[in-house]
Amino acid sequence: MRVDLHIHTTASDGTSTPQQVVQKARDYGLKAIAITDHDEVSGIPLAQIEGESLGVEVIPGIEINTEFEKREVHVLGYFIDYNHAGLQQKLTELKNARLIRIEKIIKRLNNLGIMVDFNRVKELAGDGSIGRPHIGMALIEKGYIGSVQEAFNRFIGYGKPAYVPRDKIDPLEAVGIIRAAKGVAVLAHPGLAERDHLIPLLAKKELQGLEVYYPEHNPEMVKKYLALAQRLALVATGGSDYHGSELVYRADLGEVTVAYQVVEDLRRRCPVQKG
Repeated sequence: MRVDLHIHTTASDGTSTPQQVVQKARDYGLKAIAITDHDEVSGIPLAQIEGESLGVEVIPGIEINTEFEKREVHVLGYFIDYNHAGLQQKLTELKNARLIRIEKIIKRLNNLGIMVDFNRVKELAGDGSIGRPHIGMALIEKGYIGSVQEAFNRFIGYGKPAYVPRDKIDPLEAVGIIRAAKGVAVLAHPGLAERDHLIPLLAKKELQGLEVYYPEHNPEMVKKYLALAQRLALVATGGSDYHGSELVYRADLGEVTVAYQVVEDLRRRCPVQKG
């Protein structure tokens, strides 16, 4: 039985609702999925209710965006207590910081003569966690670009004219937040971050897994990260990074999966609760 452990919904920058994601997982014959929205957990209970109805196990997760040595590094959390007070406090801080960052990016775009309305970007984000992909969607509406990826390549990606750095949160802090919320921390798509020397450092600080199987990991990268996971006693995980629209990412839900045994391995890594 197969599972997809990296899925986004409309709670962050996905275009499928939590319920739609579960329905699609059922249609594809997946035993379990993990909801891993960016800095957001509001989609989890909706997905779990739908999962109970359709017979799909929904693992409560999150993807925390961090920065290390001027590169984005994402940390996935699984089996989190999404009502944990410390987690909720940090997510509120991150949400406020995101709003400020998005407003600054839009001001830079406007100064470049690229007119985007902040309120429209918020509308596109809905109740979800606002992010740069929503700016990309607004740029598509205006006819400035043809895809969200083009927005990153030309305007809002690192080093581009309208780029604004995020508030710094360290990967080690993200691991600590996840562990405090009774979850299991996994480093997402290490091949994109290109900071392999970080992995052993995090492994010494309660990182429990490494996302080995990922749409943009070629066979050589899979081989390298699988060997590294085995050497550091990390769980080798994988998932599609599904966002629900080809405008955002190319991988379909279930395009990259791992065996259900990986879920069991992660579950065993959950922190032992005292008392």
